[in-house]
Amino acid sequence: MNTQNPPEPNSGKPIIVFDAECVLCSGNAQFVLKHDHARRFRLASMQGEVGAALYRRFGIDPADPDSMIVVDGDRALRDSDAVLTIYRGLGWPWRALDILRLVPRFIRDPLYRLIARNRYRIFGRHDACWVPSPDHADRVL
Repeated sequence: MNTQNPPEPNSGKPIIVFDAECVLCSGNAQFVLKHDHARRFRLASMQGEVGAALYRRFGIDPADPDSMIVVDGDRALRDSDAVLTIYRGLGWPWRALDILRLVPRFIRDPLYRLIARNRYRIFGRHDACWVPSPDHADRVL
């Protein structure tokens, strides 16, 4: 993984910061790499220097995160908004999940946080961080 300073906010492509030890989170990262044909997203694990720095920049403790984030310019989307933004960005048919935005955030976010808090218990934890294949090295920071 890249150990440079956090990317410039205006570098053009949103960055998904995720937990590479979480089975669900790393599975989602792999899903994004497979289905993001437009190569819209880049990824950074919270365990790496870039991901940890981005978490700290937006006031999240990388050692105890309460959400994954999607960093787009100078803002970070959190919780269910982050997840729905990812699927919208993947295009069809995944974009259809954006209909879930009709569910009010005060319902979506507590459900997201419940899953996030219990992600290791529900889905498991890798012994080591997931590492992408060399084909995707340019997309993982």
